Amino acid sequence: MVLSDCKVLELPKFLDERGNLSFVEQLNHIPFEIKRTYWLYDVPGGECRGGHAYKDNQELIIALSGSFDVVLNDGTEKKVFHLNRSYYGLYVPKGIWREMENFSTNSLALVLSSTKYDESDYIYDYDEFVKLKCDGKI
Repeated sequence: MVLSDCKVLELPKFLDERGNLSFVEQLNHIPFEIKRTYWLYDVPGGECRGGHAYKDNQELIIALSGSFDVVLNDGTEKKVFHLNRSYYGLYVPKGIWREMENFSTNSLALVLSSTKYDESDYIYDYDEFVKLKCDGKI
């Protein structure tokens, strides 16, 4: 996969004076079945999350509250996505290095994943990631 495969998706939103509503449906708004959901919160100022890639897992990352940056890298180029609206989700396919940084106070990141947790799916070493990309193994 390459950076052009990563996309910010606009999710449905219903505006209402009582409060707004957005949602996401698997295989409709995102191209995968949701097998796992997790969220990041209370990230201390200056801390980063991520710092890995997946061999198989795909994700949709949503800033439910606050804001943060997602830095994506396909082994050749980098791109920063600033997420700060709950009706936008960043689709990240497998084989893309990701880091999350610049979390605002009280930010809440929701991540929808295409696979259950599997430690063997993670690539934590950036040099190994680049080698696997060059060899066409991810």
